[in-house]
Amino acid sequence: MASDGDGGGPGTEGDGGRPLGSRAPHFIRRSRPLHLSWQVVIFLAGLAVVGLGVVLLPLPGPGWVVIFLGMGIWATEFVWAQLVLRWTRRKVTEAAERALDPRVRRRNIALTVIGLAVIGGVAAWYLWRYGLVLPWKLH
Repeated sequence: MASDGDGGGPGTEGDGGRPLGSRAPHFIRRSRPLHLSWQVVIFLAGLAVVGLGVVLLPLPGPGWVVIFLGMGIWATEFVWAQLVLRWTRRKVTEAAERALDPRVRRRNIALTVIGLAVIGGVAAWYLWRYGLVLPWKLH
C-alpha cells in the first residue's frame, strides 16, 4: 500500500483523483523513524478530535462534524481513513440525490403529515381524557 511513505503509485488513485497515502512532507517520509513518529502524532491528534466528537454526540454541539474532522486529520496520513472518507462522501452524495427525487420527496412529506396527524390525534385524545393538569399550582 501507499502507507509506506511513497506518496502513492500506480493503482492508488481513488475516485477523488488524489493519490492515496501519506501527505507528510518529503523530508519526513524519507526517514523511517521520523515518519513513524509523525504517524503516531497524527494518529493521536485524530484520536483526540474523534473522541471529542463522540463526547459531543449526546450533547448540544456538532458531534458528527467533529468526528469527520478527526477522520480528515487521519486521512492526511492513513490510507484506510482516506478510503472511509471517500466512501462516506459517496454515500452522502447518493442520499442527497435520492432525497431530491420527486417521488421520494412526496413519500417523505406524506409520511411526515401522517406522523404529525397521529401525534396530534394522540395528544388531543389525552387532553380530552385527562385534561391539562399542571404539575404546580398557580395562585
